Amino acid sequence: MKANQGIALATLLTFWGLLSTPLSPAQADMGKQVVNVLGPWSGGELKDFQDVVTPWENETDYTMAFVSTRDLNAVLTTRLEVGDPPEVTILPNPGFMRELAERGKLVALDTILDMKRIQSDYARTWLDLGRYRGNLYAIFYKATSKGTVWYSPKNFKAKGYSVPKTWEEAIALSHKIVSEGGTPWVIGAESGAATGWPLTDWIEIILLNRFGPEIYDKWVGHEIPWTAPGIRRSFETLGRIVHTPKYVYGGPAGVLATNFIYGSYVPYTTPPGAYMNYLGGFAQGFIQKQYPNLRPGEDYAFFPFPTIEPRYGGGVTGGADLIVLTKDTPGARSFVRYLSTARAQEIWVKKGAFIASNRNVKPDTYPDVLAREMALQLANAKVFRFDGSDLMPAKVNDFFWKATLEYVNNPAKLDKILQSIEEVAAEAYGK
Repeated sequence: MKANQGIALATLLTFWGLLSTPLSPAQADMGKQVVNVLGPWSGGELKDFQDVVTPWENETDYTMAFVSTRDLNAVLTTRLEVGDPPEVTILPNPGFMRELAERGKLVALDTILDMKRIQSDYARTWLDLGRYRGNLYAIFYKATSKGTVWYSPKNFKAKGYSVPKTWEEAIALSHKIVSEGGTPWVIGAESGAATGWPLTDWIEIILLNRFGPEIYDKWVGHEIPWTAPGIRRSFETLGRIVHTPKYVYGGPAGVLATNFIYGSYVPYTTPPGAYMNYLGGFAQGFIQKQYPNLRPGEDYAFFPFPTIEPRYGGGVTGGADLIVLTKDTPGARSFVRYLSTARAQEIWVKKGAFIASNRNVKPDTYPDVLAREMALQLANAKVFRFDGSDLMPAKVNDFFWKATLEYVNNPAKLDKILQSIEEVAAEAYGK
């Protein structure tokens, strides 16, 4: 790498606030070769991942050096451009994976992994999502369900509320809660540079459960325009919550101002600030950290997203982090092989707030009833679809986030908002 490129890269790494796990004296032994990993995990997640990696380090001649970044796409793109890629990268979505594979920046895994074992360990859905033009480029590792509505069973029982199974039951319950002086929902859309993504999760699961997987897939692939009736009605269905007076914590302004992590706390205050919070399964980790004395399944729990159209009921959206090989070395090959095993995933499963994509992870490995229920929800979903915005080109994804915010702020502009997204999508998919 040229000297001026190295200086530029160092400057960028500082700018993006990258955090690197230091090597211990044992890890720094001359006999240990370093495998550099770039990913989004930090704090508790990174500690849990290091615990996953430790057995591999103890059993091989390699050790991991992990660099954490808040802006993985930009940092990885820069490192690839200057010829300094990490050996392994943890990607947040398959959309970016496909872009990298198309540019020839990823190493195919078909000849590196034991594909008979991989096909036994992973459902076809996960393998298909990890492929590009016939080759496998990614192993899905840390999965999450996005079909979860979080609530307090004790608060529901105290008020005589029943868990809604259908959308109309959810609306009726919302009306009842308001009539008794409460707030039915909390929605936190604020997420720093990624503000808006929690609202796109609402649109995606509404679309899947109201119009089915065929329309969902056509929407994700831009085979139908954003101005299509189904997309518009999905926004309006979200609006039935967001724009109905007193239905949501803080009203529309509160949705825009509330951080998505803080929003996960609101149903468990005394008295509850709101009774329901639709957020992915990772919310369990936020709740556990904020309220360590609450018992899963008793003090906090989730119910499946309510059925909108009966023939499409039970549809679940979700996401996962992907393991990809960005530089082919013996150590990187060993690392990816290890992470793909049930053994490696069970270590994190036991710690909580982790759903394995490897289907040979035993159900009794999960530490509590909610983690097991989420794992079974993904495994048994009548229809599962990956988070739609994560499959879209980055420019469309980013614009989708912003569009949901604009809709919350000004629903009268919905037609103009959808037309604006359509123009961005037409250009992005056309290219």
